[in-house]
Formats: sequence, C-alpha cells, structure tokens
Amino acid sequence: AQRCRGLPKALKKWEAYDELVKTIEDFLEVLPLLNDLSKPSMRERHWKLISDVTGKEFDLDKFSELKLKQILEANILLYHIDIEEICDSADKQLAIENKLQEISTMWNETSFEFANFKERGETILSGGVVAEIIEALEESQSSLVQMLTQRHILPFKERTSLWLKKLSDVYDVLEGWIKVQMLWMNLEAVFTGGDIARQMPQDTRCFMTVDKEFTTRMMPKAKDVRNVIECCQNEYIKTMLPTMFVDLEKCQKALDGYLEAKRNRFPRFYFVSNPALLLILSQGSDQ
Repeated sequence: AQRCRGLPKALKKWEAYDELVKTIEDFLEVLPLLNDLSKPSMRERHWKLISDVTGKEFDLDKFSELKLKQILEANILLYHIDIEEICDSADKQLAIENKLQEISTMWNETSFEFANFKERGETILSGGVVAEIIEALEESQSSLVQMLTQRHILPFKERTSLWLKKLSDVYDVLEGWIKVQMLWMNLEAVFTGGDIARQMPQDTRCFMTVDKEFTTRMMPKAKDVRNVIECCQNEYIKTMLPTMFVDLEKCQKALDGYLEAKRNRFPRFYFVSNPALLLILSQGSDQ
C-alpha cells in the first residue's frame, strides 16, 4: 500500500492503478480476518460454521493442509461480521476448555492425607488438608456453575455438567465423612473402656462395631485409594458412611441421656461441662 501511494502521479490516472488500489484495500480488510482464522482457538466445528455461512466447502479431513487460496476463494470479506463472531466465540470456548481441563487435572491429582489419632495410628483424615479440599471444591463448583451460564458453553455443556455433579457428590460425601469422623473421635474414649462403657453395654457394642468398620476397613481402603474423587465415589465408602453416622448418633444420644440422668441424680453436675463430666464419671470406679 505504501509503495502504491508512492507511484508517480501520471500512473495514478490509469485504470489499472485504481484496480490495484482496490485490490490492496480489500486485502488490507481481509488481513484481520485471516489473523482471526489462524488463531489456535479455531477448531473443526468453527470451520464447519464458516462453511455454512460462506457456502464454501472446506476439506476438513485434511484440515492441517487448508490453503490460504481456499479461504480467499470463499469471499470471507462479504461475511466478515459472521466470521468475526465465530472467531470471538472460538476464543471464549478455548478459555472454557482450558478452565475445564485445569479443574479436571487438579482433581485427578488431589489426594487425601491422613493423621494419627492417639495411639491408634493413621485412622483419621488430616484436618488441615480436608479444609483446603473443601475450599477447593467450593471454588471449582462455583467456576463450573459460572461456565454453564455462558452462551458459548454448548460444546462443553455435557462435560461441565458431569464434573459439577461429580464434585457436588464428592462434597456431600466428604461432609458426611467429616461428621462421622468427628463423632467417632468424640465417642472413642468413652466406649473403648472405662466405667461408662461397662454401664452402657448395648451402646458400647454398637460403637465397637462402627469402630472396627471405621478403623480396620474404611480408613485402610481410603489410604489405598487416596485420590479424593475416587475415595468419595467408592461404593463401599459411600454406602458405609450414612450407616456409621446413624449408629454413632444413636450412641451419642444414649450418652447424652446417660449424662442427663446423672445430672438429675446429682444436680451439681449441671454446672459441669460434658467433657469434664465424662472425665469424672469415667474415673468413678477409681474414686
């Protein structure tokens, strides 16, 4: 274009000069479109849309060999508004695709860590790591929900919905797992020995059944698997957690009833917290 403008004035009167200027101006308008079409975000599905818009068939079986000549023959300048919109959509879809891949990679690599409880070995989930996992789950679910509201989500809608459901299920299972673990930790000292356990034989048996299942089967299974998604989707773990929670809640209610009975008998115990009262009662046979 610069060289054309620098031609002698006499040549600018020629009809050929006007044709040359028109050709160059058209090509300058086409260049931004060609730049958009060459972006890495463009996929085969986008070229099919361009083919529908322009009426020009592209040999997508040989996509890597697509020639500039074929694109120019499609008169893309006539359809520049539609093509610009398709290219813009491709950029936004690439952003969605990358974010979805980031979420997928993260959760395929995220694993539980385990911690010791008293002298019973690594029988609980590490609290610090679990807190981080819950926070990450909430962030990922929020990102997926936001992605599903975008108008360019269509090619990834099914995959995004599946990941959202998967992470929602994992969140629910993990929430139940934490409740079971907390209940088990609170009741373990009460029902694994001492005077209270002997006074509540039926509830002690119920707790010991859960204790055995929790420490010798479920937690070792989780340690073998480790990955958060796989653990929380494991059928055995998913099935056992609700059952354990129900049984531990029964033990907790029975213990609450036991403590209330002691307070009714000895009113001064109303001024004593549950942990302190449990300590006193557990040492009752030694006083």
